[in-house]
Formats: sequence, structure tokens, C-alpha cells
Amino acid sequence: MLQLIVFLGLTTAIALLTWWHCRSAGRRGSDAKEYFLAGGGLSWVFVAGSLTLTNINTDTLVGWNGNQMLLVLWWELFGVAGLLLLAWVFLPIYYRLGCTTVTELLERRYRSGHLRATVATLFLLGNVFVFLPVMLYTSALFLQKLFGLEMSLMTIATLTAVAGAAYAIFGGLRAVAVSDTYSGVLLFGMAALVAVLALDRVDWSWSEVPAERLTMIGGPESLVPWPILFTGMILWQIYYWSTNQTITQRALAATSLREAQKGCYAAAVIRATLVPLIVVVPGLCAYQLHGPLGDATYGTIVGEVLPTGLTGAFAAAMVAATMTSFNSTLNSSAALYVCDLHQRYFNPAAAVPRLSVTVQVLFAILGVALVPVYIGAESIIQLIQELIGVFSIPILSAFVIGLLFDDVDARAVIATLVFGAVLYWTGTAGWSQLHAANPESVPHPLHFVHVGAITLLLNSGFALLVNRWGCGRHATLHRSTRS
Repeated sequence: MLQLIVFLGLTTAIALLTWWHCRSAGRRGSDAKEYFLAGGGLSWVFVAGSLTLTNINTDTLVGWNGNQMLLVLWWELFGVAGLLLLAWVFLPIYYRLGCTTVTELLERRYRSGHLRATVATLFLLGNVFVFLPVMLYTSALFLQKLFGLEMSLMTIATLTAVAGAAYAIFGGLRAVAVSDTYSGVLLFGMAALVAVLALDRVDWSWSEVPAERLTMIGGPESLVPWPILFTGMILWQIYYWSTNQTITQRALAATSLREAQKGCYAAAVIRATLVPLIVVVPGLCAYQLHGPLGDATYGTIVGEVLPTGLTGAFAAAMVAATMTSFNSTLNSSAALYVCDLHQRYFNPAAAVPRLSVTVQVLFAILGVALVPVYIGAESIIQLIQELIGVFSIPILSAFVIGLLFDDVDARAVIATLVFGAVLYWTGTAGWSQLHAANPESVPHPLHFVHVGAITLLLNSGFALLVNRWGCGRHATLHRSTRS
């Protein structure tokens, strides 16, 4: 009963604080700017909070700790570079063009609304079919393990989706960003406490953890072989932090470019200092105590080390983290659909709030319905990284080509999106299946990060060839690139 009271009390407190802040801020700007960019009124504090909590959620804590090794830290450390590139390179461009969605940049560079709509559709497919159900699954799994709940994963996921969608549907991005920040204070405080208590439980020793789990130099068969640090890992970070609508939208909602950059710097500091503590230490401590546990690791160690009186507080923090990531993804998906698809092809005068509510309800239902697809995955976080490459690398190619070259036909880039998706899938899932069927004649597949780097290079060359020989246009380096 005490746990339940603490859980409900903290969850209600975050909701009330969010409502109070949004009510006192008032409304400003047009419907689309207000609903999807908070009227351009976020301070750097809320930009940093929303950037951090949109990224750090249950799939991160459950997934990275579930690998139970130090190597996964490279993904988080490279995220610092991704945030700095967002602040230094991409945000000045987005602000100069007055973008609401990142796809507006592509429309301006290629002078094609169809390309913008195509990339928006790819973003939506990734959000709805990968990110939303994974968030719901990992949060449901964590709560089930933490409390020993007899409810099914689907029931827990549904309740979480309903609560998370309420922020995005009724409050827009302003409510999402504010709740992210308040939730972040609670989550990081509780997650850091869990890490310290876990270290105390193992007497600050990982003597029973194999050396290969404590190294930062990954071998050829590891999750993070060291060569990928010099090939494609930074590409995933550029895509995620600089061209991904769900993330970039938070920085676009700041009061100014300078304020947005300050938010990115603050988020980078958090990622370099606090995030490593909470995403690997509990997992390694759990290995010291129990050996490999997979994605059940985090819920298990939290249930063991956290005092009973704080379990409800931690549950509130984890549910808040899931809801913030879930509602962030819902809000950005609605922005992509409304601004890039519906207003362009169906009804340019559609009422933004009403249409957004309908779209987000539909996306939330689809997210819940797809949860069973991910139940039982060997490593949920590794699965996410592999899946997003199918659309992230082709999308990143479109941005890279558009920023580096002038006079590129949009049709060549649309062809490249298809080419890149097929090429990446062939080099990852397709190759793996062939190797499994013929292990002696087909060599072991390359790491998916290597495949991503190769795909980006071949994609760029393919686009320029199609542009020259298929569309009859000769691309030239952009002026800023030449200088």
C-alpha cells in the first residue's frame, strides 16, 4: 500500500507541475508552431531535459543493462559527439530556414515536397513499428519483474500507453518537454541511487565478472567490435541526434538558436557524466550476483537493492521515463503526419489539435498492438540498433547529399532511399540468413555498423549516378563545402 501511495503521489505531482507550468506559460504563435514546437518558448533547461529523457527511458536502462558489459558505453559516449554536431552544424541550418520538421530542410534543398513526404513516411514507419512498441514492451517487462505482477505484459503496456498519450494529446510539445524535465530529475536521482546500492551489494567488486565484459576494446565477435568506432558508429549518432524528428524537434522549440545550443550542451554533459553510471553499473553488478540475466537484469537488480519504501518512487520514475519517450514519439509522429502529409496532400486548412489527437490515438493503438512482436527478443537494444539502420542510413544519405551538393534531382534521392534500404537489409538480415543456412561457404556477415557505413557511401554514389545519367543533371559541391 505504501509503494502504491508513493507511486501514485509522484506520478500525480509530475502531472500537476506540468499542468501548472503550461497554464502559466499561456499560448503563443500559430496552431502548428504552438502544438509541435511549444510556440518557440522553451528555455535551455527544458530543451536539455526533453532531449535527455526522450533518449533515456526503459528500453535504454533495460536494454543496455541487459547486455551486462562495459562495451555498450561507446554508444552513449558517441552520443555526446552527436549532440555537439546537432548544436554546431544542423541547428543553425534549421533555424535559418525556420523549420518545423527536419524534412523541411530536404524540401528546401531539393525543391520537392514529394521527397519530404517520402522521408516523413519512413520516419513514421520507424516510430510506429519499432520505437513505440519497444518502449511499451520494455517498461511493461520492467514493472512486471520489479513488482512480481500477475498482469500480462499487454495489460501493463496498454495502461502505460494511455497515460503517456494523454500528455502528448492534450498538451502538445510544451507539456511533453516540461514533463520530461521534471521526470528526468526523479529518474536520474533514483537510477543513480540504484547504481550506488548495487555497487554496495557486491562490495564494490566485479571479481566474478569475466574480463571480456569489463573491457572497452571489443573483439571481432563482440557487440561493439573496436573497428566500428572508426567507421559507422558516428553515422548512427548523426542520424539520431541531428536528423531524427523526435529528438531534433525539442531543440527547434527553443526561444532562440543560442538557447537551443545551450540545451544541447547541457544534455551532452549529462550524457558524458551521469548516463554511464546508470546504463552499465547495475547490469555488471547483477552479473556478479547472478550471472547472465538478459533483459530481465535491471528489474531484478532494482528489486534486490532498493529499499521497499522507495520501490514505488522508482516505479514512478520508470513509468514517467516511458511516458515521456512515448509521448515525445507520438507528438513528433503527429507533426510529421500533419505538416508533411495531411496538410500537403489532403487538407491544408485542417485544425491541427483535432487532427493530431486522432492521429496520435491511432498510433498509440498500433504501438500497443505490436508489443507481442518484440516479446522474447534476445537483446532488445541491439535489435533496435539493427532495425533502425534499414531507414536511418538511407534518410541520412538524403541529408548528406543535400548538404554537400547542389543541383541534385529529388527523384534520384527517392530512388536512393529504396536502394539504400534494400542494400542495408541484404548486408545484415539477408547475409545473416545465408550464413546460417550455409556456414561453410558463406562468410560471417559484417557488423551492422560496418554495413551502415558502406551503405552510406554506395548510396551517395548511386544518387549521383542516377542524378547524372537518369535525370540529366550534373551535381556540384555546395558553396559552403567548397569553401
